[in-house]
Amino acid sequence: MPLVSRVPKASAAALAFGSRLTRSTPMSTLSDSAPLADRLHQWLEWAVQTGASDLHVVAGHPPVIRLHGDLTALPEAPLTEAEVEPLLLSACPADALARLQSDKNADFSFECAVAGRTIRFRASLFLAGGGTGGCFRVIPDTIPDLAWAGFPEPMAAKIAALRDGLVILTGATGSGKTTTLAMIVNRMNTSGGYRIITVEEPVEYLFPRAPNSVVTQREVGADVLSFADGLKYGLRQDPDVILVGEVRDRETAQMALSAAETGHLVFSTLHTRDAKGAITRFPDLFPPEIQNGVRAQLAMSLRAIVSQRLLPGTEKGARRHLALEVMWNTLPIASAIRTNKIESIDNYIQTGREDGMFTFDESVKKLLRAGKITRAVAVENVRDVNYLKS
Repeated sequence: MPLVSRVPKASAAALAFGSRLTRSTPMSTLSDSAPLADRLHQWLEWAVQTGASDLHVVAGHPPVIRLHGDLTALPEAPLTEAEVEPLLLSACPADALARLQSDKNADFSFECAVAGRTIRFRASLFLAGGGTGGCFRVIPDTIPDLAWAGFPEPMAAKIAALRDGLVILTGATGSGKTTTLAMIVNRMNTSGGYRIITVEEPVEYLFPRAPNSVVTQREVGADVLSFADGLKYGLRQDPDVILVGEVRDRETAQMALSAAETGHLVFSTLHTRDAKGAITRFPDLFPPEIQNGVRAQLAMSLRAIVSQRLLPGTEKGARRHLALEVMWNTLPIASAIRTNKIESIDNYIQTGREDGMFTFDESVKKLLRAGKITRAVAVENVRDVNYLKS
């Protein structure tokens, strides 16, 4: 049956999803004949109670959770496409369903009750091979503590003390970029005195109300049409800090640079492996004939790039550990960006310890010496294996 024919029924189910899925049912009592929303709710509850980060629902596989980086199938039979599509649509609001139909992908967030708590989830639905699949990310109900996450407090304090410019978080999907940004921005929020605007797709962490700070969180697709529009109109809303979930196109990149140049502190993310990759990719979002001008703007506006990875612990199923590379935009680095001498960036980071910079190799070596990761994991995540011996 075509996806579009189920629009009214899916929308009604979505409206009821958060309000009626409030009970906790043991996994052993759930049967294939249970209502669609109940089955999905039970799998989400299982993910929350085990501490998983994600739930995958894909035809041909049982429901699968990701726990500390490892995939584990739930004790269910493989799902058929006839089961998966209506099950996923039971959680899909009307606007997200319209995006799924037109764009073949849809991201949205929702809440439901799990074991007496209201838990937020980020959903990503997609079409594949003529069928529908979904991934659900568990969003913690409180913004994590910097120490718990392993993010250095002095570095967070230095970033939070900035008053303008652009700060970029980089890393692969699932490396914790959103969590890091939430921790830093919430530090500013709770300290008071900030007007903060976020543009996210979708909204994940909810910032608490704090004295003398005002936070507005806007969701792309629901509250604003695009990241670029969120930045453009956000500049008219008296912001001190703007968090834009991702720089993914030329218009958003240009608006982020303009906002940073005009006295605002802008946080965003890029999907690159390291700081050098971010400096290369940002101008590449623009046509070749204007990239030199963009590099000049970036050299002036950039304040810092933080790249991060989550590395598996020493035991299977153990929590992952944060490895970082930190680059501050010193005068030599700004000159390298402006003149496109990107190959020198690594050397400046290695020699910039007095400025608070360090490489992935240094971070990985520190985790290895602390016994938090195995040597095999360390070898996979350093440029120079011999560095681990020193």
